[in-house]
Amino acid sequence: MQSSAARPDFVSYVAPYGGALGAIAVATIGLAPVRESVNATTVALALLLVILFVAIFWGSKPALLASVMGMLSFNYFFLAPFHTLTIADPQNWIALTAFFVTAVAVGQLSARAKRRAEEAELRRIEIKRLYEELREAFERASEAEALKRSERFKSALLDAVTHDLRTPLTSIKASATLLLEDRDNSEPGEPLTPAEQQALLKVITQESDRLDRFVESIVELARIETGEIALRRNWGPVEEIIDAAVARAEPLLLRHPLTVRVERQLPIIRVDARAVAEVIYTLLDNASKYAPQHTAITIDAERSSGEMVKLSVKDQGPGIPHQLRERVFEKFFREPAVGSAERPEGIGMGLSIAKGIVEAHGGQIWVDDQPGHVGTTVCFTVPVGDDEPASGNITETRELTTVVD
Repeated sequence: MQSSAARPDFVSYVAPYGGALGAIAVATIGLAPVRESVNATTVALALLLVILFVAIFWGSKPALLASVMGMLSFNYFFLAPFHTLTIADPQNWIALTAFFVTAVAVGQLSARAKRRAEEAELRRIEIKRLYEELREAFERASEAEALKRSERFKSALLDAVTHDLRTPLTSIKASATLLLEDRDNSEPGEPLTPAEQQALLKVITQESDRLDRFVESIVELARIETGEIALRRNWGPVEEIIDAAVARAEPLLLRHPLTVRVERQLPIIRVDARAVAEVIYTLLDNASKYAPQHTAITIDAERSSGEMVKLSVKDQGPGIPHQLRERVFEKFFREPAVGSAERPEGIGMGLSIAKGIVEAHGGQIWVDDQPGHVGTTVCFTVPVGDDEPASGNITETRELTTVVD
C-alpha cells in the first residue's frame, strides 16, 4: 500500500528532470547533423531557448540541470575538437562560460517569473475568496438590517393602525350606538335633541372621512413604494396650484395668517397639478399642527437654478432638530413638538407621500435653513418643463389673513 501510494509522488518528482534531459537530447540530436552549416552562436541560442522552456514548464531545478547538460552538449558536440570535453581554443572557454552563465540566469529568471505568476494567481484566488466572504457578510448584515427595519416598520404600522383606525372606529361606534338607542327609545331618559343628533351624525361623517384618508394614504404610499404612481402632467401656472391647496387647507388656517408670495412672470410648469397641490396642502397641514396659534405661515414660489421652480412653506413653530430633518420624510414618523410630550394627530405618512410625489416629478424636497427665520422651512422643487425664461425677479405678494378670535 505504501509503495503504490509513494510511486505517483516519485514519478511526479522525477518527471521534470527527465523532461529537461530529454529536451536537451532532442535539441542536440536535431542540431548535430547541421553543425557544419551553422555557427556556435546559433547552436547556443537554440539550447538557451530549450532551457527557457524547461524553466517555464518545470521550474528552476530542472532548468539548472538543463543548463549543465546543455553546456556539456555544447562543448562535446559543437566546440572543436568534437566528441571530447577538451577545449582547444581559449575563445571557446569564454563562449562556453558565457553560455553556461547565460543559461543558468535565463533558467532562474524564467522560473522566478513563473513562480511570481503562480503566486499572483493564488493571491487573485485568495482575494476573490475574501471578496465573496465579505460580500456574504455584507448580505447577512443587510438582511439583518432589513429585518430590523421591517420590525420597526411593523411596529410603526401597528401603532398607526391602532391609533388611527381604532380612534375613529370607536367614535363612529359610539355615535351610531347612541343614535340607534335613541331611535329604539328602549332606554329610559330624555331623547336626543335634533342638535345632538346632528352633532353625532357630524362625528360619524368626520371620522369616516378620516378613515377614508387613512386608507387613501396607505394606497398612495404603496403605489409610491412600488413605483406605480401615475402622474397626469398638464401645463399650468403655479398660482393656480397654490390657490387649490390653500382653498383645501382653509379650515386648517383659521388661526394662522397666511402670506403667499409668487415671483412675477414665473414660467408655467408641466406637472400633475393635483399631486403638487397635495404636497403644498401637506406642508400647510404640518405647519398648522406644529406652529403656535396666530403665528404666520408663508408660501414662496420662485425660479430656482436650472429649469426648476422652488416652492417653500415657512412657519414660526419650534423648528425641526438637524438630526431629525431626514427622518421626518420616513413612513409613520411622528415627532412630538418641542415642549410637548404628545404627538400631533396624523399617521405620519404625509411627508413620505409628499417626497414620493416630488421625486416622481424629478424634483427634491428638504428642510431648509433660513438665516434669521424662526421655525421650519420645507422646500421642494419641480421642473419647469420648457425653455421659457422668467422675465424678471419682481415679486408679487398676496396676503390671506383668516384669523378667528
